[in-house]
Order: sequence, then C-alpha cells, then structure tokens
Amino acid sequence: MTTPNLPRGTHLQYRVQQLTLEEVDLKQLASTHGTPLFVYSKAAMLDALAAYETGFKGRQSQICYAMKANSSLAVLQLFAKAGCGFDIVSGGELARALAAGADAKKIIFSGVGKTREEMWAALGAGIGCFNVESLAELDVLNEVALDFGERAPISLRVNPDVDAKTHPYISTGLKGNKFGIAHKEVVQAYAYAAQCPGLRVVGIDCHIGSQIVDASPYLDAADRMLDLVDAIEANGIALEHLDFGGGLGIDYAGDTPPSADVLWIKLFEKLDARGYGNRKILIEPGRSLVGNAGVCLTEVLYMKPGEDKNFCIVDAAMNDLPRPTLYDAYHGIVPVDTTGDTPAQMVDVVGPICESGDWLGRDRSLAVQAGDILAVLSTGAYSMSMGSNYNSRNRPMEILVDGTEPHIIRERDRTEDQWANERLL
Repeated sequence: MTTPNLPRGTHLQYRVQQLTLEEVDLKQLASTHGTPLFVYSKAAMLDALAAYETGFKGRQSQICYAMKANSSLAVLQLFAKAGCGFDIVSGGELARALAAGADAKKIIFSGVGKTREEMWAALGAGIGCFNVESLAELDVLNEVALDFGERAPISLRVNPDVDAKTHPYISTGLKGNKFGIAHKEVVQAYAYAAQCPGLRVVGIDCHIGSQIVDASPYLDAADRMLDLVDAIEANGIALEHLDFGGGLGIDYAGDTPPSADVLWIKLFEKLDARGYGNRKILIEPGRSLVGNAGVCLTEVLYMKPGEDKNFCIVDAAMNDLPRPTLYDAYHGIVPVDTTGDTPAQMVDVVGPICESGDWLGRDRSLAVQAGDILAVLSTGAYSMSMGSNYNSRNRPMEILVDGTEPHIIRERDRTEDQWANERLL
C-alpha cells in the first residue's frame, strides 16, 4: 500500500507502515481505548504557538487563544502555562478558561450577544477587555459596569468591509456580516463610548474571518484599521492596544497559508511605517494553534458497494466531525496501517447517522476493509467543540500525546450521562 501524504505541522508520520503521532502508535491507541477517538499532539500545538512568538519577538504583544476552536480543559491549561491569554465568546468559556488556570487580566470577551449576566461575571473576574460589537451593547455594558461599581475596559470591534476570501459562513469582516461596527461609524462610536461613565476605552479590534490562506486581506484590514486609529486619536481618545484578531488558516488539503511569523513580519513592517510599531498588539489565533494537532480515529464498520457510489461506513459521524456537513469542508483521511494488500477503491466515507449529510469525505481512494482503522486528519479545531449527541451518540474520548505518553483528557461519554439532567413526567 502506498504511504499517504500528511499535512505539515502535524507530528504525524508512518513508522514501519504504522501511523504514529509523536511517538505513539495510533493503531494501538485505538485498540486500547476504542473509537471514535480524538488524539492531539502537544508538540504540534506548542510549535504552532512558537511561530506566533517568533513573529512577536521584541514587541509588546499578547497572544489570546480563541478557545472556541477547542475548549478542552487540558488544551486550555497547556496554553495558559505557555503564557497565553484567551479570547472568549460566552460565560461558559469564561468559566472554562478560569478553571484551566487562565490569568483573568489576559482574557478578552468577544461576541455580538453578551448577556448582562455574562458581563457581570466577566467584570467580577477582572478580565482585560470587552470587545464591543454594537452601540446597543455599549449602553448595556455601561449600565452593568455602573451597577457593579467598576469601569469596564473596552475596545470596539471594527467591521472593515474586507473580503477574507473564505467560506461565507466563517467570513466576519464584510458589511453584510453580523459582526462589528461599520467602518464609517467607528469614529463616532468611539466618541460616544468615551463619554460613558461606566466604560474605559483601551483598544480597537478587528477580525475578518477564519481559515484565511492569503495574507492580502489581513494587510488590507490593517490599513483600514490604522486609518481609524489615526482619526480616533486625533479626537483625543488614546488607544492602549491594537487587536488584529485571528483567522489564519491551516493545511487541510495542500492549503498554503502564510506562516504566522512571516505574516507578522509583514504586518509589523506596516505598523512601523505608520508609527504604531511600539503599540501593544493583541492577536486571537484559534484554528492555527490546534487544527493540525489533532486526528480522529475511526473504525471501518462496513464496505457497501452501490449502484452509483461505493461507501465506506465508519463509526465516526457528523456529530463528531461537523465541518464537512456544515461547510462542505475537506479533511484528509488515511489508514493507520499500510501493511495490507487490499486493493484501493473510490469510496465516500460516511457515518452511521440517519442523514444524507453524514459524510466525512467524498470520492476518496482507500485500500481498506471492515475492521481497519482510519485517521481523519486536521481535526483538532471545531470538532469536539462543535460536536453533539445527535442520534443519542456518546461523545468520544480525547487523548493528548506528549512524546511517548498518551494522557486521557476527556473520558468517553456514558449513555446515561446524556439524560442526567432530564426528567420523566
């Protein structure tokens, strides 16, 4: 069997025709713990973080991990110990970050629909900044902060109307998106925020989308945001930090996004030229830190020939791996054992859920048979964090690999866990 190609930055390799993550044999891991099974590489996460740290070397900066990508407590703990802050979008994420050891002062709270209760909890924790996305939110936060007896630190999220050239569901910087304050209204909004007694203006924020593989949208958005900084500060409102968001893509299918260090060299050249190179910079990477660090192991249940298509039915499904169904997304799918002599055939890899949308990969050439283990690649981001118990399926176990040591960081659901909070009549 031909050894498949593997994405960059994964710490995956075939050793004696067996797929390993760092030093751990994935076939053995699946045999021991069952499938579906998510496995993450600690080294891959820290390598991805190091690229950002290299790009920020010698600068005032704070990397805030966008934890919606993967909010498992051990993953958050890993980044907290590495000095990261966190970008949160809910009260639940605030509680998770704090439970994992986050420094509250390094937490920024994004999102268009913060509730009064979430604002109160964040003020109580002493977070570093609220990224505010509307004038209505400004008014509510001002009221909550006055009741709490504190001035809430804020930045306003700018919608720069820049096309991130990504899937429309994960584009956030166009004027038709729900996010941020329209570019033409930002200066006036800052003037309004500055006179609110419960608010303290500390920065400006911009985020244009996710899975971005071209540097030009970042640079375009940076220019538009720096024009606003000029105008805002000309009105006497000082900005302590500039937050350029996240969204850098990863290699799913031969994608070639700029590396974080190279991207930030380009952005700092622009900042230096505009006179803002000494300003504190915040960045909110998520997928680019964890996406290529994870694989989902799944067992082949049946090979089903069809009139128009052949199907490889596996025990992982759209509830475990939502991205193909939601975004028509591509994930590489490879066997963990390449020693067999089964002939390859073209198949759709599908799960057992009762939906035609339950597919993990279409038109894949795979040499597998029932009982074999497949690895769905680049599943460290937006898999477990977006997963569900649809069809009353138990959510998988998660394991974090550190060299030769696999650590269980989430036990597999028990079926009775699913109805623990339900009540019969």
